[in-house]
Amino acid sequence: MIKNIFFSTYSHLIKINLFLFFLILGCSSSDSASSNTPMVITPSNLVINTEIVGANAVNINGDGSGVVNFNLSAINATSYSVLVDGQTINSTTGIFSYTFTGSGTTTYTILASAYNGGQFVSGSKTITVFVGSNLLWSDEFNTDGAPNTSSWSYDIGAGGWGNNEEQYYTNRPENVIVQGGLLKIKTIKESYLGSAYTSARILTKGKFSFKYGKVDIYAKLPSGGGTWPALWMLGDNISTAGWPACGEIDIMEHIGNQLGKIHGTLHHPGHSGGNGDTSTVDITNVTTQFHLYTIDWRASYIKFYVDNVLFYTFSNSSSLPFNQNFFLIFNNAMGGNFGNVGGGIDPNFTASTFEVDYVRVYN
Repeated sequence: MIKNIFFSTYSHLIKINLFLFFLILGCSSSDSASSNTPMVITPSNLVINTEIVGANAVNINGDGSGVVNFNLSAINATSYSVLVDGQTINSTTGIFSYTFTGSGTTTYTILASAYNGGQFVSGSKTITVFVGSNLLWSDEFNTDGAPNTSSWSYDIGAGGWGNNEEQYYTNRPENVIVQGGLLKIKTIKESYLGSAYTSARILTKGKFSFKYGKVDIYAKLPSGGGTWPALWMLGDNISTAGWPACGEIDIMEHIGNQLGKIHGTLHHPGHSGGNGDTSTVDITNVTTQFHLYTIDWRASYIKFYVDNVLFYTFSNSSSLPFNQNFFLIFNNAMGGNFGNVGGGIDPNFTASTFEVDYVRVYN
């Protein structure tokens, strides 16, 4: 009996010792394997450097190419992933270039991650990039003589077609000429066919029109009380729909008696004449220096700029007439419903010239 108890106890102890032996051996093997597996270190200090090609003190958002060079770095990183303009770019070096294609000046948020195995660090950066549009049509006014007849025709007559203006529009070289790289519209105080002043109004109707885009016009305005220079557009369907149903976009208007106040205006049904949708900006030296007058016209908005500075945004919609082709008009009036604002025509006025260096239309 005692012998059986002894052997039973002895066998039990052997089993326990064997269990402990294999348990220790297993733990030892596991610890050994863990010690042989390299530790994965999480990347740190992610830096996102960007270079907008062509950016300088004048063109701070680039040269219009849309190209941006990226250089990402992080400590212990072996690869990078970047979300830019809705596209995912993977790189082992963090160095690559990307070309933005959306026209205009746009701010983008760049999301980037640096990886080391399954460990990563993320960051973001915003950049503003200018992408130039394709030139659709232009007149640089580089050929001396009459304006190019393939692009321009004339409105000839008196009264300003409902605006009670004082000038008679002609196509004489005394009133309109291209000279020295400039279009010159000269307004003269003279008796002519019953009017006290002469000037010119040229337009691209039937020769060039477009729907949506960017228009740049570099111009120096005439001086004198009563002058009313305008760079503007009308809808192609004016002959059938009439005004204001055709729509009118006034890129720039200026009244001589309100020196330096530039108007950007839209006329359409319910908002015509003195009830147009409008805004103004004050600019110095408009009659002694050239300035850039711009609109950015899209299906959802029309934006007005002077010297690349936005001063008015109009919300466009499908219910408005600003979703069809429009043609360009350049003219200088004297007096009239708008030109007489602020004091009327200066009795000492003799002559003044409206000069345009170029007009460029981008799609």
